[in-house]
Amino acid sequence: MPPEKINRMFGSLQEAYDRLRAIVDSSYDGIYITDGRADTLWVNPAYLSISGLREEDVVGRNMWDLEREGVVSQSGTLIALTQRRPVTLEQTFRTGKRALITSTPSFDDHGNIVMVVTNVRDMTDFYDLQTKYHEAQERYRTEIEIARRRVLDGAELIAADPSTLAVLRQVEKVAALDATVLLTGETGVGKEQFARFIYKNSPRREGRFITVNCGAIPPTLMESELFGYEKGAFTGAARNKMGIFELADKGTILLDEIGELPLEMQVKLLRVLQERRFQRVGGSQDIPVDVRVIAATNRDLDEMVHNKMFREDLFYRLNVVPISVPPLRERRGDIIPFADTFLQELNQKYGFKKQFSTSALQAMEEYAWPGNVRELKNVVERMVILSQDDVIRAAELPFHTPWTPGARVPLEDEPLDLRIETARFEYHYIQAAYEKYGNVRAAAASLGLDSSTFVRKRKRYQELLQK
Repeated sequence: MPPEKINRMFGSLQEAYDRLRAIVDSSYDGIYITDGRADTLWVNPAYLSISGLREEDVVGRNMWDLEREGVVSQSGTLIALTQRRPVTLEQTFRTGKRALITSTPSFDDHGNIVMVVTNVRDMTDFYDLQTKYHEAQERYRTEIEIARRRVLDGAELIAADPSTLAVLRQVEKVAALDATVLLTGETGVGKEQFARFIYKNSPRREGRFITVNCGAIPPTLMESELFGYEKGAFTGAARNKMGIFELADKGTILLDEIGELPLEMQVKLLRVLQERRFQRVGGSQDIPVDVRVIAATNRDLDEMVHNKMFREDLFYRLNVVPISVPPLRERRGDIIPFADTFLQELNQKYGFKKQFSTSALQAMEEYAWPGNVRELKNVVERMVILSQDDVIRAAELPFHTPWTPGARVPLEDEPLDLRIETARFEYHYIQAAYEKYGNVRAAAASLGLDSSTFVRKRKRYQELLQK
């Protein structure tokens, strides 16, 4: 501010001092001022309130003496004088208040320190809130861990994300009941694992758990697979055969990809659900059955009902307890635990000691995972097999540069197993088609295969590449 303006504002030096004193004394922050020798010149009321000291305890006294006598625990003023620069530190006063203090030296034209101004900000409320926040977070993590252990005891599931735990609490409630459950969610989210959890925690845990992929069974064989057949029912039926429902009596059936069930079979399934009885193909006798049905799909059955592609009465019969499993991108807290678990399993399987770099873990956590847990597992196994050393780095992850089958060049003098390479080539396209279309029938058609061949090849290549 120009001197002439200051002269207009204050009629005298005393008036300027009084105004400055009023400004400093009205500050919410404490202010402590010493000269260049650390003699105390001025403290404002806020400092006295924060520190619990009296003005006569400090004004006119040297800061070296005050620190030595324990009047102040640590002096920012003395550090600023010694180091000739501004310093900031935390300080706790006898009042119990915690403050953030900043001591700033002021120099004359010759570089001598003429004054040190210390600003003392009361942070007690902030620190208390911070402590309460951390305590609340710790309580929350503890509650989550307790819930996770209780819900997942003995289950083949990973749940670290709160959204997954919320679903598991629903699943836990319905597991004890014998109601029909409809699991929905994108392909690869782990619907079968949730179904297994229901089975393992149900009164039917001693019975069989049988999974039926409705998209993998040709429509012409669907009825005989589900309900069996009598001897002579068709050419080749040389003996009676029990169907899946009969085998699962007193147990649980998972009808996976239920949206792929042909309409004519939907009528027969509805009868089983309603009447708890069925007839074998070629038979005339009703066979009673006591089985719990869990259905799973990645398709919108409500829309299929609207488009006359799925029976409305069957939909309502299956949709007694609907449970939606969120995609992996909406449960990011599960990504790293899943990746670590898969890595440990693969290290044990192959005798490796591989680990993820921090950048790789961060990249995996940020990726959207359109193929969900199934894609994550495939990526981890691919990286374990193809990574050059024991550390898997972000640059090796196939997110931005899709992996091309056959792109791996063998090292010099490394034997090349054509059978393995061919399997890897075909498996890549089979898996890519399944992840794209979300069901066996559509994926098989896109590759010019029938459903049974698609399933058989996929299973054989998985087993071959895992050896």
